[in-house]
Amino acid sequence: MVGTITLGQWQTCRDALRRTGDRFLALVGVVPDPEAMATAEWTVADSVAHVRSIASLYTSILQPDKVAHPFPDVEHKIMTTTVDTVAEINDVVLRQFTERDLRVLHDLLAGDIDDILHATENADPTAPVPWLGGSRVPIAGVLAHLVNELLIHGWDIAQAAKTRWELPPQDAALFFELFLVGMLRNHAGGLLGPPVPGRRIAVEFHSAHTTPVTLVLRDRQVTLEETGQGADVRLSFDPPTLNLMLFGRMSKARAALTGKIMARGPRLWRLPEFLRIVHLPSNSYPKTGNPR
Repeated sequence: MVGTITLGQWQTCRDALRRTGDRFLALVGVVPDPEAMATAEWTVADSVAHVRSIASLYTSILQPDKVAHPFPDVEHKIMTTTVDTVAEINDVVLRQFTERDLRVLHDLLAGDIDDILHATENADPTAPVPWLGGSRVPIAGVLAHLVNELLIHGWDIAQAAKTRWELPPQDAALFFELFLVGMLRNHAGGLLGPPVPGRRIAVEFHSAHTTPVTLVLRDRQVTLEETGQGADVRLSFDPPTLNLMLFGRMSKARAALTGKIMARGPRLWRLPEFLRIVHLPSNSYPKTGNPR
């Protein structure tokens, strides 16, 4: 069945969280200027605080009977947000979570990652938990989302620090395979907003690191289909490039020019409409203010 999660994928995801977390923490430990702008709006310290706030939230989501919600004042807003209002939630949380000392943030984040891995050691990776906007995400998808946060914001911080930051394709692919597809297989809630009448647009997604799948948009709702059902567009993608594009770090034009995202099919003109509706929050654009 499309969107299933194997034990091998689960172990790969756990290994990726540990490995990417260690890389991110090592990067944070050598940043020369915490006040350097990592994005148009966030400093390096802000970006690390943001990642830590998400990790802290996940320690609660994954252990609701043991860990209190870290931001109870925005709990209702988190459950009713859409992709277009996530930035507002981020701003509120960053105002409430005021720590900006990188040494303290380093230790807090390291503790959260340890806690998450320990708490999920014997968990069912397919078990759904509540996420933003009333959606339901499998536990494996929650860990995959945190891997992506570390990768994307590590990229921002490395740009500010003028150092290298790798986005391994197999790690970047977890966001699409386990988080996005996993959420769609369960329940996407109101993340894309209320249903609006619209035509059916089917896009097949293919990469060397993911299982082929078709995302179908109809009436502002997205569902999954097996491939081969007659798609409008067939999209071949490199996972790091797709993630940078989806999160506003790279323009669609540049992503296409790299040759790492290629689209073909009988109704290519429908792809821009699909991407306009099925989009993700950019969190905060790169410091140039002009996504690469």
